Order: sequence, then structure tokens, then C-alpha cells
Amino acid sequence: MTKGHLFAFGIVAILLLLLPLDALAVHIPSINIAIENTDDPKKISAALEIILLLTVLSLAPSILLMMTSFTRLIIVFGFLRQAIGTQQMPPNQVLIGLSLFLTFFIMQPVWSVANEKGIQPYLNDEINFKQALKNVERPMRQFMLKNTRESDLALFAHFAQIDNPKDPDDIPTSVLIPSFMISELKTAFEIGFVLYIPFLIIDMVVSSVLLSMGMMMLPPVLISLPFKLLLFVLVDGWHLLTGSLLQSFV
Repeated sequence: MTKGHLFAFGIVAILLLLLPLDALAVHIPSINIAIENTDDPKKISAALEIILLLTVLSLAPSILLMMTSFTRLIIVFGFLRQAIGTQQMPPNQVLIGLSLFLTFFIMQPVWSVANEKGIQPYLNDEINFKQALKNVERPMRQFMLKNTRESDLALFAHFAQIDNPKDPDDIPTSVLIPSFMISELKTAFEIGFVLYIPFLIIDMVVSSVLLSMGMMMLPPVLISLPFKLLLFVLVDGWHLLTGSLLQSFV
């Protein structure tokens, strides 16, 4: 830094010190958070609703995984990538994005009913928060009950000490959610097993041909991968698989 720069810097500093403090004042908004005593039940109810809403938003990713079709979709697509043997193709971002959009498509009728019966009446002050929560929960429970095996429900109902529920409404949500999750896992693994069969046959045929030709140093995966990709493209695999997954939720 030259002497000229030092001199200019000193002049600016002196001028700033000579300026009145009011000239340097900046209007900065302040935020006050206070806890006050109140006897108004409406204020207490509104505060609890805000806390509950923030809790639901923080648990939104878990709700998406536990109570929708996302689990089955992402597991099946993961099995497909492993069966073909394409390593990281399609990448995780693509598979997760495809699973999310298919989840939105599958769950759209359920969420429409929840919005029509629960959210909109609550926003219009037609029902209270407790009734809105029940109306939103009802279509979600119907979706999960439709895709949950009775054996899985019986398992968790037994450990929850619920004896022979006569009506679906008698099953608590805390029992329904884990039952739905393990049912989805089993269904996804069944679909994954079916996906593996044609690609496994191609691997076995290619390995047998290479072994009979004495080409033991050549990895069979390098030869079988183009054939598996060709088979998947010729049968329009993405169309068939996506259609089968959508049909499994109907």
C-alpha cells in the first residue's frame, strides 16, 4: 500500500469519526419474543395449532416415506438398477425424483379428498382443528388399510394388546403405520424378485457361453450388460414397470 493510499484512508477515517452518530444510524427492525400469561382459550389453542403445524412440517419427509407409495417405488427402482448391473445409472437423484413424482401422481386422489374434507373447511372456519385433523387422516388411513396385509396388522395389534378389532376405525394409527410399512417392504421385495429373473437368466447364459469358449478371464458382466439393456429397451421396460407399479395401487 503506497503513502497516497494510507493518507486517503486516514482522511476517510477522520471524517467518519467527526460525523454525528445520527448520520450513521440505520433503521433495523427488532423482533421480540415474549411469554405472557393469558386466560383466553383461543390464544392458547392457536399457539398449540402453530406448534403442531411446525411439528408436522418437520416430520414431512418421514410422513412421505411412511404413509405413501414412495417406499415401494424407490425400492423397486433400486432392485431394477442392481438387476441390470448399470452401477450408478440411472443416478440416485433421477430415481428419487421419479419416485417422488409417481408418489404425487398416485397419492393425488387421496390428498384431494383430504384437502376437500379437512383443510379447506378448516380454513373457511367451518370445522375446528380437531375435526379437520380427523378428516385429513381418514383418506390416508383408507389408503394404508387397502395396501396392508391382515397378517401384518395382526402382528402389531397383538403386541399392542388389541384383541380382534371389529372395525377398521378400531385400529390405531400407531398400529396401522408400521403394518403398512412392512407390507410395502414385502411387496417391493416380491416385485424385485420377479425383476431379477430375466436378467439372471441372461447372466447365466452369457457365463456358460464364455466358459465353454475358454474365455474365463473376460468378466461376464461386460458381455451381459449390453444384452440386458437391449432386452429392457425392446420390451419397453420403463413403461411396463411403471404401469405395473401404478396398477398395484389401484
